[in-house]
Amino acid sequence: MNAPARILLVEDDFEICEIVTSGLRLEGHEVSVRTFGAGLVEHVAADPPALIVLDRTLPDAEGAELCRALRAAGSGVMILMLTARDSLEEKLQGLDAGADDYLTKPFALSELAARVKVLLRRAGHSGQAGHAPPVSTLGPLRLDRSAAAAEVDGAPLSLTATEFALLAALLENQGRVMSRTELLKAVWGYDFDPHTNVVEVYVSYLRRKLHGATDTVVLRNVRGFGYTIETA
Repeated sequence: MNAPARILLVEDDFEICEIVTSGLRLEGHEVSVRTFGAGLVEHVAADPPALIVLDRTLPDAEGAELCRALRAAGSGVMILMLTARDSLEEKLQGLDAGADDYLTKPFALSELAARVKVLLRRAGHSGQAGHAPPVSTLGPLRLDRSAAAAEVDGAPLSLTATEFALLAALLENQGRVMSRTELLKAVWGYDFDPHTNVVEVYVSYLRRKLHGATDTVVLRNVRGFGYTIETA
């Protein structure tokens, strides 16, 4: 079971606020609510929650732009985006802005709770060490799960929680190709394919950061099979 966490809900629909707040509090979480986007970046910087549940459409702001602004400001807080826009393009826009996951309205409270649980586990709130070794290395790359830190040649590699989880899964399975389905399960906790490019989006993010830090570790796409990480 996940440890209780502080969750910020940014949503202007009163009914949804009531349902989500009540449901997450029953799970033991502390929930605060903002009904507007103005000042969100500053608020999160001053008092960061464990997770933000962020509506895509607010009266004074667009959720994807808020998400992008949070990431640009250096915030690594987990973000679950709520959206009534169910097209693949709209979902990809949210993920590309830096959201860790999304949920389409209307949604079941049980699914929201499950998504929150996965994201908090990814952020290190579950208290579970897992079966993977605490430290994984590949060439100059070192990942320490217990410290939630990654470095290249001793220099810190700045990763979001989702990027860290993706790198950890690939390093744990180095020497073989991980399929898209395996990565969805390992990183996002999906037991099904949600039909988005979330894996591809985050592989792109991680590949860009690795390439900026070293030319001796490569995240490779094996067409038709999946992804693997190896030394060049």
